[in-house]
Amino acid sequence: MPGTGAPHDSGSSDPVARGMHAMLARREVALASGAEAAGWKVGFNSPAIQAHFGLRTAVVGYLLDTGVLPDAATVAVGTWTAPAVEVEVAIRVGEDGGVAGLAPALELVDLDLPYDDIEPILAGDIFQRGVVFGPEVAGADPWAVVATVRKAGEVVAEGRITEDPAETVSFVRAFLAEHGAELEPGHRIIGGSVVAPLPVTPGDALEVSFGPLGHLSVRFEA
Repeated sequence: MPGTGAPHDSGSSDPVARGMHAMLARREVALASGAEAAGWKVGFNSPAIQAHFGLRTAVVGYLLDTGVLPDAATVAVGTWTAPAVEVEVAIRVGEDGGVAGLAPALELVDLDLPYDDIEPILAGDIFQRGVVFGPEVAGADPWAVVATVRKAGEVVAEGRITEDPAETVSFVRAFLAEHGAELEPGHRIIGGSVVAPLPVTPGDALEVSFGPLGHLSVRFEA
């Protein structure tokens, strides 16, 4: 819902601050137009990409209900520049502000900007185009989650989380507060890809096992 905090003034010389101001202003417009907040995404959680951009930490983007897709969705990517899938674990924020539940997630991104300026990437919500959530699994051990990605029956990637979900929640809350936004109970956080982004093209289909968190799949068409 709207009113979760006005973006800070964009008069900063910091490209992250300027990019976040533009991103959060865009989010406010979407919320005022009827979209609902679905949560947030952690972006650039890799130390290598942080070093490339001169970042001190990861960054945070937003998720809206208009971008939430069902498991086994077919997504049209024929007009996208460089579609890719990021394999993630979703964290639901509880009434106490802590971790209330975990679920599998697939983020759909379009890597349509060059990696030479962080400001427009942030302003564009860090390539975000959609997200597939699976059901929450009560009592799941995050350290037991091993994501295995298969394409045409062949394993093409494997990975696991590297940060305690509670630390992810704390980071997102602090990052948003720094930029004039608020993490609220019920929001979901996708905590960053556990494998390198997987490029896809029309005709591709991915099946992803998350161990105790179950399975998700997604297909792509022109």
